Amino acid sequence: MTEETKKEYFELLGFESVGADPAKLKDCADCAMWWKRWLQAAGFEVELAMPPIKDGKAAPPIVLAERKGTEGTSRMLVYGHYDVQPAKVEDGWHTPPFEPVVKNGRVYCRGANDDKGQSFAFLCGVKAALENMPEGNAPTVKVVLEGQEESGSAALMAMAPELRKRLAADAMFVCDTSAAAGLQPAIVAGLRGVSHFTLRLKGPNRDLHSGEYGGIAPNPAQAMAELVASLHTPDGSIAVEGFLDGIEKPTEEELRLANEGAADEKAYEADIGCKPCGGEKGKPIVERNSFEPTIEVNGIHSGYGGDGSKTIIPAEAIAKISMRLVAGQSPAKVFADVKRHLEAHVPDGISLTVEGAAEGAGALKLSVSSPLFRLAESLLREMDPRGAVYQWDGASIPVISVLKDVSGATPLIVGWGQAEDKIHSPDESYSFAQFEKAEEWGRLVTENMI
Repeated sequence: MTEETKKEYFELLGFESVGADPAKLKDCADCAMWWKRWLQAAGFEVELAMPPIKDGKAAPPIVLAERKGTEGTSRMLVYGHYDVQPAKVEDGWHTPPFEPVVKNGRVYCRGANDDKGQSFAFLCGVKAALENMPEGNAPTVKVVLEGQEESGSAALMAMAPELRKRLAADAMFVCDTSAAAGLQPAIVAGLRGVSHFTLRLKGPNRDLHSGEYGGIAPNPAQAMAELVASLHTPDGSIAVEGFLDGIEKPTEEELRLANEGAADEKAYEADIGCKPCGGEKGKPIVERNSFEPTIEVNGIHSGYGGDGSKTIIPAEAIAKISMRLVAGQSPAKVFADVKRHLEAHVPDGISLTVEGAAEGAGALKLSVSSPLFRLAESLLREMDPRGAVYQWDGASIPVISVLKDVSGATPLIVGWGQAEDKIHSPDESYSFAQFEKAEEWGRLVTENMI
C-alpha cells in the first residue's frame, strides 16, 4: 500500500457514516462526497442520487459512477456500501472507533473491513488496472455505493427499478465477505436473506411495586421471556408453523463444496469464546449456518438494570428480533407466520405490537456451474496456489438480489475478511495484507473483463 493510498483509506475511515442514525446524515453525505471526488479523480462520471424523503426522514446519498470503456467489451458493476455499524468507546473499544490506529500490521477502526476497507481496496485495484490498460481496450465499469446496507438498503431497493438502464451490466462484483481461514480465497455461492422487527409488550399502565402488585399484575418482562422462548422447540429447531415451508435443501455437491472450506467446532469455539451450539441440535455447523434459517433475539430491554435493586413489575418490555432466510422462503410469508405465532402465544393480560418491521429480501443462491465462477477460480488460483473454496455465507446483503434482477448481471462475491476482523463488534480491524489481497483481486478481474 502506498502512502497516498493509506492517507486516502484513513480519510475514508474517519467519517462517522452510521447510516441508520438520522443524527449522522451529514457524516454520510460528507462520506459520499469524498467518494465522488475520489472516483472523479479516477476518471469516472459521478452523481450523488438523493433518495426521496420518506416519513419526514432523509436517507444518505447513493453514489452512482461510470467510466465508459471500449464498445463491445464487458460491463462491470461494482457494489459496496459506505455506511457502518454504530460504535462508541464505551461499547468496549480500546481505541477511538473512528480514528484509524495501526497495530501489528492491522488498522483498527469502524469500517476498516465492513465495507469501507474492502470496497476501497477493490476499487483501488480497478483504478490501477484501468490506468495501465492499452487505450481502446478497457471494460465499462459502473459503481454503486450506498449508505444504508447495515439497516436494510431501503432507499437503493426503492430506487433500483428506475436505475435499470444505468446499472445494466454483465457481471457484478461485491467485496464484502470473508475468505476462508488463512486468507484462502472463497467464492460465495449463496447468502441468506434477512428480516427484522421490534416487538413491544405492554402490561400495567405504569411500573408497579412488586410487593403490592406481585401475584396480581402480569409482568411484561416475564411475558417477553416466555414469548421469545416459544419461537423454538427444546432441540433448537424453529417452532413457528409454516416458517420452514418451501425451503430448498442443498444438493450433495453444494454440501460437499461448503464443507471443504468450513471451520470446525474448535475453531468456532476459539473465535467466539463459547461452544458453537446454537441452532438445531444434531445438525452440522455448515448446515446450521449456511442452509438453515434462523430467528434470533438481538436484544431484550425491560424494567430496571442499574446498580442495586428496584423491586418493580415493569410496565413494558421490548425485543429486537431478526430472521435469516434461505432459498425458497418468502420474506413476506415468513414475517406473517412469525407475527401470527406471536399473537397466538402472547400471555394473558399483555398487549402486543410489532414495530419497525422490515420484511427485507430473500436469500441469494447462485449456480456453482456459472462461467463467471470458472473465471474466478482461475484468477484466484493465480493469487493463491491453494485455489478457492466455495461458501454459502450465513450473513446477508439483501440488495444484491435486487441489483442482480435490475442490472441483469451475474454476481461474483469474493471478499477478504477474517474472523479476527471482528466486524460489527468493538475493535473492528483489517490487515494491510488483506487490503492488498482485495486490491489485487480488483486489478485482476478488471484486466480479465475485456
